[in-house]
Amino acid sequence: MFYLYAAVVLIMSVTAFILMRTDKLRARHRERRIPERVLFLAAAFFGAAGGCLGMYFYHHKTKHLKFALGFPLLFLLQVYVTLLLIGKRIIRLPF
Repeated sequence: MFYLYAAVVLIMSVTAFILMRTDKLRARHRERRIPERVLFLAAAFFGAAGGCLGMYFYHHKTKHLKFALGFPLLFLLQVYVTLLLIGKRIIRLPF
């Protein structure tokens, strides 16, 4: 279960990171943007770490309060849920 959970978090974080990069590039070239709800959905489905990294790495959406607060809060919530699942032994660490 741990490896499946870790794979989901990794895949969704990479996806959120790439979405932030793609949206930033589209914004620069005045092309059709990725909807904000898509960015938030990627972050909400355990991709908040990648979303936060992408937001600050590409300096994208950092002035929007709902992103500047929302992504880090989603990340903290995901850390809390992960620790809760580990504590309840639903996710067992391999070591």
